Amino acid sequence: MKPAEFKRRRSQLMKMMGKNTIAILPSASEIIRNRDAHFPFRQDSDFLYLTGFNEPDAVMVLMPGRKHGEYILFCREKDPEQETWNGRRAGQEGAIETYGADDSFPIDDIDDILPGLLEGTDSIFNVMGRYPDFDKRLIGWVSHIKEQSRAGLHFPSEFVSLDYILHDMRLYKSREELRLMRKAAAINVRAHKRALKLCAPGKYEYQLAAEFDHEYRTHNAHHAYPAIVGGGANGCILHYTENTDELNDGDLLLIDAGCEVEGYASDITRTFPINGKYSKAQREVYDLVLAAHQAAVKKVKPGNHWNDPHNAAVRVITRGLVELKLLKGSITKLIRERAYRKFYMHRTGHWLGLDVHDVGDYKVGDQWRLLEPGMVMTIEPGIYIPARSRGVHRKWWDIGIRIEDDVLVTSKGYEILTDALPRKATEIEALMAS
Repeated sequence: MKPAEFKRRRSQLMKMMGKNTIAILPSASEIIRNRDAHFPFRQDSDFLYLTGFNEPDAVMVLMPGRKHGEYILFCREKDPEQETWNGRRAGQEGAIETYGADDSFPIDDIDDILPGLLEGTDSIFNVMGRYPDFDKRLIGWVSHIKEQSRAGLHFPSEFVSLDYILHDMRLYKSREELRLMRKAAAINVRAHKRALKLCAPGKYEYQLAAEFDHEYRTHNAHHAYPAIVGGGANGCILHYTENTDELNDGDLLLIDAGCEVEGYASDITRTFPINGKYSKAQREVYDLVLAAHQAAVKKVKPGNHWNDPHNAAVRVITRGLVELKLLKGSITKLIRERAYRKFYMHRTGHWLGLDVHDVGDYKVGDQWRLLEPGMVMTIEPGIYIPARSRGVHRKWWDIGIRIEDDVLVTSKGYEILTDALPRKATEIEALMAS
């Protein structure tokens, strides 16, 4: 992503902050996996959104109207010995030339420099609670300035949540963000197709999971979250990630997997027959979930509210469960009593962006948020019927089905970013047979 995109975001944020304010945002830190090995580093999404800087041990400072430059980046210094062992660093020169900082200082000097930047400001915008150790340091700097107020030093009088305005900005995707999300969607579609074609009785869940690893890394993408590859009964576990079991003839396989490109996520779920052919019972439930998916997608358009797709999916699923004799009673009453939650216990979607469950309020005040162009969400209805469910005929046991796509709200309606991956049962069977 070009530096101008990040500069535009910082400028927009500072306009909303106002005068005599300061925003302070630390980066993510490296996390120990075991002994002296680390997990792969993933930058804090807010920090990445505003800076594009992908190193740990950094702090971004924004000061609207500062004469010597509004954007300051504290980061690690260049260190030839450390870089020989652990990789290149941008250093102060790279922070300015490559990442657009107006000033850059060594992170080890932050205790000496940042308190001076706080002086004279009225409000601190920060993400209090996310990084407790840094919070303590920030409070310590402010307390030190406050102690010197009798000497004429002006100290900040309030902390303001940076999340509120920043996360509202992140909810509306720019053209450049959508380019990356379409790329992530295309890679993910190819990965799901690889798994569909490889699937067969006797294979193991982890073998299909490996197809996602291969396709993602081949295109310089990374997992956006741990892949769910659940055969049979495992498909009824919403966040199943063990991915160790053998795939059995006659069972379904639910795969929920997504990749991210430059931090931007895709999120797809498909459910298909391990032997390439849905049974009658599986097909009946599958077609019901697909009908709910189609009804929900049609509700994605400007002016509708966030909950409209979910309500549409609930109506279709409840009616279908009654027709399949999995629920009994008045559809209106069953919806009011949320009886469908025995088989459909989650929401129909979530925001999507730099986080797979992206930021942004779902309600404004006590009202569901209105959908607007540039928002990206998932549509993912499902039905899950574990074995020995009370009052359920054996033919339905261990049928777990979810169909999930990534949907952009456009000026005229919607665009399914993941539309290249088949959803209809006949199309999935044809792809598996090809």
